[in-house]
Parts: sequence; C-alpha cells; structure tokens
Amino acid sequence: MTRYTDLEYLKLSRFGKISYKFLLFLYAIPVWFKNLGITIWKGTKSFFLKIGAEFKEIGQTFVHGDWKTKVSFFIFGFGSFARKQYIRGVLFLAMELVFIWYMIVNGGNWLSQLGSLGDVPRHVKPGTGTYDPNYDNSFNILLYDVLTIAWAFAFIWTWRLNIKQNKIAEDILKSGRRLRTSKEDMRSLLDDQFHKTMLALPLVGIMIFTVLPIVFMILIAFTNYGTGHDPANGQLFDWVGWDNFGQLFTWSNGTTGTFSATFGQILGWTLIWAFFATFLNYIMGVFVALMINRKGIKFKKLWRGILVMTIAIPQFISLLYVSKIFGNNAYVIKALQDMHIVGDKFSFWDDKVLSRVMVIIINLWVGIPYLMLIVTGVLMNVPADLYESAKIDGASGVKQFTKITLPYLLFVTGPYLLTSFTGNINNFNVIYLLTGGGPKNTNFDVTIQVTEAQKCVIGAGDTDLLITWLYNITTGASDGKLYNLAAVISIMIFIVVSVISLIVYNLLPSNRSEEDYS
Repeated sequence: MTRYTDLEYLKLSRFGKISYKFLLFLYAIPVWFKNLGITIWKGTKSFFLKIGAEFKEIGQTFVHGDWKTKVSFFIFGFGSFARKQYIRGVLFLAMELVFIWYMIVNGGNWLSQLGSLGDVPRHVKPGTGTYDPNYDNSFNILLYDVLTIAWAFAFIWTWRLNIKQNKIAEDILKSGRRLRTSKEDMRSLLDDQFHKTMLALPLVGIMIFTVLPIVFMILIAFTNYGTGHDPANGQLFDWVGWDNFGQLFTWSNGTTGTFSATFGQILGWTLIWAFFATFLNYIMGVFVALMINRKGIKFKKLWRGILVMTIAIPQFISLLYVSKIFGNNAYVIKALQDMHIVGDKFSFWDDKVLSRVMVIIINLWVGIPYLMLIVTGVLMNVPADLYESAKIDGASGVKQFTKITLPYLLFVTGPYLLTSFTGNINNFNVIYLLTGGGPKNTNFDVTIQVTEAQKCVIGAGDTDLLITWLYNITTGASDGKLYNLAAVISIMIFIVVSVISLIVYNLLPSNRSEEDYS
C-alpha cells in the first residue's frame, strides 16, 4: 500500500482523508496479526530457553554445591536448618511433608482416576433397596485432580525455590558475608520485602478463585458433563475429546437447527448489540456533557444531579419496571392503541427487530449518566489556552470539537470504551431483565443427543446474547443442562473478547501517542 507524506495527505479531500485512514486501518490488521505471531514465537522460544537455563542451573548447583545443598535436593529445608535459618527450614520442610502426606492419603487416588473420571455410578445395593454409599463422582474427581495438579506445581516451585535459596546462602558464605537470622527474615517481610508480603494473599486468591476455575471450565469443555451425564443424579461423565468443539464448527446440516448455526447468529447479534450499546452511549453521553457544560446553561448541578440519580437506582428495579411499562398489557401500549397509533396485536417484546431496538434504546438511559460524569471530568481538564488559540486562528466550534475536544476525549476515555465494549458483550442484566432473551425463535432450537436413548433441546430468543444463552443452557431454562457446551461457549467468548480487545487496544490513541497529551 502506498503511504502518503504529510503534505500529500493534507492535499486530499475530506472523503479522501477518511478513505485513506480506513485503508490504513485495514492494512494494519494483518500486520498486527503478523506481529502477534512473531511475538508469540519469540515468547515461546524465550520460555523454553529459560526452562533450559533453569535445568542447567539446577544441575550446576547440585554438582558444585556443598553437601548441605545436595541433601536439600531431597530433604527440603535441610540446608536452611544447617545454616541456622530455622524459619525458612520449617516452611520448606512443612511443604514437603504435607505434600507427601496428601499424595499418599488422597492425591494419588484422585490422579489415578483422571483418565476414566470414575467407573462406579450410584447404584442400589443388591438385596437392600438402598443406595450403596461407595460410588464415584466425576465432578469431584475432576475438581480434586485440578487441585492436586496445582498443588504439585506449587510443590515443584517450592523445591526450586529451596534449591535457589541454598545456592544464594552458599554464595553469601563463600564471599565472607553473614546470613540473615530468622528474626531478620521476619523483619524484612515488613520492610524491604513488604511488597511480597502484601501481594502474597491476593496472588493466592487469584490462583484459587480465578485461574483454577478457568482451567476447570476448559477441561469441562472436553467432557460430556450435563443432562444424561450429571453426577448430581448419580451419573458419570467421560472425556469426549474435541467432539463438543466439532458441534460448534459443523455446518453440514443446514443453516438452522444446529449448534453452530445458532451460535453464529447469536454471536452476530451479540457483536451488533455491543457495538451500538457502547458507541451510542458514548456519543449521547458526550453530547449531554457538552450541553450541560456549555456557557450560559443554568442549573448545571441540577441536571447532573438528575442524571446521577438514575445511577443510584439499582438496575434490577429500574429495568424490571421498564420491562413491565412496555409489556403487552401495560398502559404504554394501551395508550398507543387508544390513539390508534398501533394495532390491537402490537407488542414491543414479541417482534424481533422492535425488541432489539428497544433494548438498545433503553440501555441508553442506563449508560448515558456514567459517560456524562466521565466526559465532564475530561472537559474540565482540557487546557483553556488551546481553545483561545483556536479562536484566534478562526476555528469554528465544530473545528474546535474535532481537533481539540474529541482527541482529548478519545485519549482519556479510549480504555473505557474498550472495557465498555467487552463488558457489553457479557451484559447479562439488561437483556435478561428486559426481555429474558425473547422473543422465542424456534429456528434457534438445537437437538443434542446426550445419550443413546435421550435427546435434549436447547433454545434461544432473538435478543439472547451469548452470555444469556449460556445461562439458559446451564440452568435448565432450555430442555436440559449442558455444562460441556456452556464451557465451549465460554471459551469462544473469551477468544472473541481477547482478539477484539488486543486489536482495539493497539489502535487506541492512549496506547500509540501518549507523549502527545503529556
């Protein structure tokens, strides 16, 4: 693609400039993916080089280390005890003993069942008429296997840290310096190492409550967990490999009535919804903020206060109330019918196009106040001398907005736009409380063969987003609970959001030209 110089660009017409910028954007996308691939390759290569360097260092530590260090390879904390660093020694040794005890008592048993996820379903004891308490639970097996593997990684990390600490201590003693005492170690945790002390608990929390559930969810996507294979009903589920993903990417059965077709159409509407819910809110929020902040506008605090009040009202209450106002038997429709504007069978929520337009419009009422407050803060911090200079140069109000106000707004609110867009992709509240995903669309019904003798029909509505569809699939609002397919949808949502976020983030002014606004 031919790139224009600044002078050539200035000579272009307004339409030419817009077209040129659009072509630059299209050209940047494959280049960005190419750079992403290069970055991933370099990152992968660097990762394996670091792993190799770690193994090399471990080997050299064992070969060149003293006998205390060598024993510490097998008995955690031995070197720390021998060098009178007792607290470190206790912590390292406790980790080893607890891990060995856990693996003997429970961990080994859980790992042995990882391949089968259980063999004995809940059953009635012969001759008793009661359930045998000894049966397998696939959910528990998979859950405790994930925890056991995570515990094993923590054990390996502790082993490596134990070796590294022995090497550091040995090097300190060889240089003629003295080691920290246990008391000094404890004091350092509240002084020069305080940042590690403060970050330890949040890091553990992130691992337990964020990372491990994500890993568990990904593994569920490779099973048949759901109706017909639900441990809550005494049934077992198994590994099915890529079968669930195969259903997502199979289009051979036509354009309707398949999981892939329904997913594609709901994904399309989800992206349309996210686009309009984000940018209409942004445009209207900017417009309202500019109007309120104009010179000569009276009662500015009153107008801001009214808009802030809409934030104070819980969405659960306000959205349900609005949903009922526009319901089939509500006074809004009756008033429109009395004025002969609409017919007797008119409904806001039973028409595909109208219901989609309504949720986008009503969402403006929810989102505009937030944008108004954000934009108001930005407008108050735009340097006034820029506007004065623009006026002296004869710039019109429109020029001042496009050349001064808008660039500053995009610079400051660009990250918010990105997070708002990704948040709207997963905006459960607005859709569920207004329409419940309706109106029902029978073309979205998908028949899933869950067992040889049992089928399950999962459906969706015209306003369902991927997140509300996922909710229906997992709560039984459809014909059954299919956690495996819900996990697949969750993974795809993550991929879509990640790709869009990475592309847009790299195009944001706040990421590309920060120095221009500093």
